[in-house]
Amino acid sequence: MKSLIAVLTALVLLFSCVGCTPREEKTTLVRVNEVTHSVFYAPLYAAMGLGYFEEEGLKVELTNGGGADKVMTAVLTDQSDVGLAGPEACIYVYNQGKDDYPRVFAQLTKRDGSFLFGRTNDPFSWEDLRGKTIIGGRVGGVPEMTLEYVMKQHGVIPHVDAVVDTSVQFNMMAGSFTGGNGDYVTLFEPTATELQNAGKGYILASMGLESGEIPYTAFFASQTYLKDNAKTVQAFTDVIARAQRFVRESDPETVAKAVAAQFPDTDLAVLTTVVKRYQDSDVWNDTPVMKKEALERLETVMESAGELDRADFVDFGKLVDNSFAEKATD
Repeated sequence: MKSLIAVLTALVLLFSCVGCTPREEKTTLVRVNEVTHSVFYAPLYAAMGLGYFEEEGLKVELTNGGGADKVMTAVLTDQSDVGLAGPEACIYVYNQGKDDYPRVFAQLTKRDGSFLFGRTNDPFSWEDLRGKTIIGGRVGGVPEMTLEYVMKQHGVIPHVDAVVDTSVQFNMMAGSFTGGNGDYVTLFEPTATELQNAGKGYILASMGLESGEIPYTAFFASQTYLKDNAKTVQAFTDVIARAQRFVRESDPETVAKAVAAQFPDTDLAVLTTVVKRYQDSDVWNDTPVMKKEALERLETVMESAGELDRADFVDFGKLVDNSFAEKATD
């Protein structure tokens, strides 16, 4: 009798599950605020396009801050979970004495991703900038500081030998230049290639190759978020490490196809050209790990631009949490 009851119970349970649908696994939302929308951030977009985040149970909600200061504001006010911008934003906030200041947990790019763009296609020399106006971006932002650093390296002193226009908002620089302002401008891709193809000017130099390696763009979050969402942050960093390998090991067209959904108005041929230009400029970090000497070089650039005193250089261990990145590359 007991055996019969056990069999009947098993049958009831079996038939009661007929037609049941598998329970969906929980997806964790990560709100990411990026400083601008550019192929420069191809590893992030490739991870989104190839489904890497979904495989880790994550869903990325991407918004464009239009400047590192705005990205940082979004993170500090809990409008975004993760910021993608220059680490200088974290340095500024740290030096303000905030308790829950954001920390960098993954580096994405290791060089400037902008290109000097001019109105003529004559053989270019940095001496050509003398007496001219360059639209350089926001004061205190890495693009503008890197521009000044490179100019000084070539013996052209900003605001003395040439005018660096810092009055134009970061996301309005291309429009200002095509509207007739300035003799030169620094532009990210695909904007630079698209304007060149449209006959609006010419790409003259890679700022990344000129400036050398600096931790140009990184992911950061508040210490509270990093602590309370450690598994999510680790999964996110694992994805970035995987995507960095993808863009390093894949040919330009393969990468272009992976990021194409993020640039629906840009022709695939243009995207392929842009990816190759960035690969040739060696802009993407090999891993999400940030090196101490890289941060120190960024602070030197900031000091050169007059935006940071040496006394305010931040201790690497306080600003950067490499634990997630190191685990992602084990």
